[in-house]
Amino acid sequence: MDFVLELFDAYLFDSVYANLVPLSASHNASASAFAPATSQWSKIPLQISAWPRDYIPRQLLSLTFITLVGIHLLYFIFAGLSYRFIFNHEMRRHPRFLKNQEKLEIQSSLRAFPMITLLTLPWFLAEARGYSKLYDGAGTYGYVYLFASAPFFLLFTDYCIYWVHRTLHIPAIYKVLHKPHHKWIIPTPWASHAFHPVDGYLQSVPYHLFIFIFPLHRMLYLGMFVFVNFWSIFIHDSDMITGHPLESVINGPAHHTLHHIYFTVNYGQYFTWADRVGKSYRQPESSLDPLLEVKAHKAAKSE
Repeated sequence: MDFVLELFDAYLFDSVYANLVPLSASHNASASAFAPATSQWSKIPLQISAWPRDYIPRQLLSLTFITLVGIHLLYFIFAGLSYRFIFNHEMRRHPRFLKNQEKLEIQSSLRAFPMITLLTLPWFLAEARGYSKLYDGAGTYGYVYLFASAPFFLLFTDYCIYWVHRTLHIPAIYKVLHKPHHKWIIPTPWASHAFHPVDGYLQSVPYHLFIFIFPLHRMLYLGMFVFVNFWSIFIHDSDMITGHPLESVINGPAHHTLHHIYFTVNYGQYFTWADRVGKSYRQPESSLDPLLEVKAHKAAKSE
């Protein structure tokens, strides 16, 4: 997020804050003290604000803007494409598909975004202020570590999310936090972010925690962050295509479809190993495809 913040500072926020809070607003500071850092990303002449780039209130406002805009763009672009081109629209005929469900999923997501952003701000602020273990040089920790850190990130976050997710299914916690997400028995990609805000935040914590424990290349982390949001959308398309070679390893849409139908299986995010170890794994089978219920329901109505 620090990389993204610097880009926004160079191309947008320096100008915005210079106009909103000009240097003249500060009576006790010199221009040099409040001049923003030189940007390596832009040759645009930097304007001066009374709020320098490392001023915490400015960083909080900037990060809030970036996060809200970013999550809305990711959600509507990726979920929209998935809903249009991947989601089987016949599933809308399923007897457990809610009336106006897509609208309800979108409304639930939009209500959750502001609070999730607020809860996430301390992590992003700490990252922007240099407290994480993100690094720049590709060879800083060696190229072996650079390439190994991506699967390591996925394995670490997958295992943590497994236990967060499983904990959210403890009845007393489930009723308060996780039940709203399981309102969607037959989810569409729009349900990918339709959580109670605290639920959505808790399942995101491992992504933020990783970079405060382990080194990770800054650009790789940004790419992984986009990928995990895409994956969350991808596994909510109610697809039950089975028989692919990595089915026993990758926790894909078919596995997560079973989770929404049966609730207590396939808690994992990317892989099946944590469910296997935790004895909560259920193998996708074509006989479990909810599309069969759609066809049966359709046949019954036509008789």
